[in-house]
Amino acid sequence: MRTILILLFFLFNQALSFGQTSRLLFKTTFGEVKVVLYDFTPKHRELILTAIKEGTYASSFFNRIIYDFVVQGGEHDIDIEKRESADPLGVKPRLNPEFDERAFHKVGALGAGRDGNPMKASFLNQLYFVVGKSVSAEELDKLELKKGIKYTAGQREYYLKYGGQPRLDGDYTVFGEVCEGLDVLLKISKVKTDSLDYPIEPIKFTLTVLE
Repeated sequence: MRTILILLFFLFNQALSFGQTSRLLFKTTFGEVKVVLYDFTPKHRELILTAIKEGTYASSFFNRIIYDFVVQGGEHDIDIEKRESADPLGVKPRLNPEFDERAFHKVGALGAGRDGNPMKASFLNQLYFVVGKSVSAEELDKLELKKGIKYTAGQREYYLKYGGQPRLDGDYTVFGEVCEGLDVLLKISKVKTDSLDYPIEPIKFTLTVLE
């Protein structure tokens, strides 16, 4: 039932998508997903646009899938750690976070992955989509106390109606959201995975900018 409500929400309420200047197309083996990038997270918007231009996402994979949580793709944590560990200078390039109350972990939100760095800075070439789960008012109240944050009325209304992953708010940067093809993303979230959350059958995607 929640899935139907979420899909109806995307069909009839995409007001935030209007006025944003950049859109992306994810072509996957399950279908196409269109995404709008937020202008109010400009550094992350430009980061992914530059990466696409340079061919970083010409042939990538969704390599970490957790049902009711996230669908993650791009460079994997393990590969990033190996590459950075091999760097004699110990360079760990990151992008500082961009938090905005309009960018929260709703279902279909596009976020930037990161490690445990204290700055909460993002990896340069890793992204994830929120699949999420049902959220209660009690959970939101506890998260506010634990994280020292206050959810806006709009955020609270969304989470209670459609779910998401509010526990990630204020810790990971959200810089866009799905505007078409949420059903494709939800299908991907249900594939079989191994003990490390890798999908049993590889799920490839290509990423391009929509003109």
